Amino acid sequence: MERFKELAMLVIGSFLFAIGVNYFSIPNNLSEGGVIGITIVLYYMFGWSPGTVNLVANAILLVIGYRYFNRKTMVYTIIGIVVSSIFLYVTEGMMGAAHSDTLLAALFAGLFVGVGLGLMFRAGGTSGGSAILAQLAHQYLGWSISKGILIIDVVVIAGSYFIIGQEKAMYTLVAVYVGARVMDYVIEGLNHRTAVTIISAQPHKIREHIMLKMARGVTVMEGRGGYTEQKKEILYVVINKPELVKLKNVVAEADEQAFVVIHDVRDVLGSGFQKNAT
Repeated sequence: MERFKELAMLVIGSFLFAIGVNYFSIPNNLSEGGVIGITIVLYYMFGWSPGTVNLVANAILLVIGYRYFNRKTMVYTIIGIVVSSIFLYVTEGMMGAAHSDTLLAALFAGLFVGVGLGLMFRAGGTSGGSAILAQLAHQYLGWSISKGILIIDVVVIAGSYFIIGQEKAMYTLVAVYVGARVMDYVIEGLNHRTAVTIISAQPHKIREHIMLKMARGVTVMEGRGGYTEQKKEILYVVINKPELVKLKNVVAEADEQAFVVIHDVRDVLGSGFQKNAT
């Protein structure tokens, strides 16, 4: 069942990726980053099919990068490259007239490409191209996947400037940036929460109020003042964003002088939140 889910994500991601390129980018004379950006530029220059060029270029990159991936990632990457190339070829006929609002087209290009790539990465594969190079950068340089792709994409877009012009290159940067951010959300999750760290002279009272009035668990950590050397209890709690105002009120009722630090959390797994993946 899990394998079927992953393969479905690869196929759906490949389709959305192709729609972003063929329905939003190319009709508006926009480019993309990485290998697909190069294929689009070659399409503008020589009329070569993006699907065919994408398949050939990625096959070459796979020869370079195959040794750095485990078997599952390699197999899923090959599937992603083949399926996305097929969808790029099939959806060439969907190219219509340019949208009247180029900015809107750029935003939707980024949305579709970002969701598509995010699903492919989340399934355990890649779309090939700059994704292969980004995986290498992630493994050896510690970059996030989206950061690696963004840097590679900017380099390619800078080169496409001479083909599509300054204005379209700027719109393309907007599309690529949106795509990178959307991809981050898809890969890392939309399960946003808020984590709160509380340092107070009344830790027991605050802890009881949070557990009784908000039905939230609290983690107690031992700390020590850097200046006073005094030992303190530090409270840590993760809540839904709408609960933040209530938590602030609960803390203020117990100790108006409490030191409260609020952190944005991208994803939360475990009891009371999303179940751990198996």
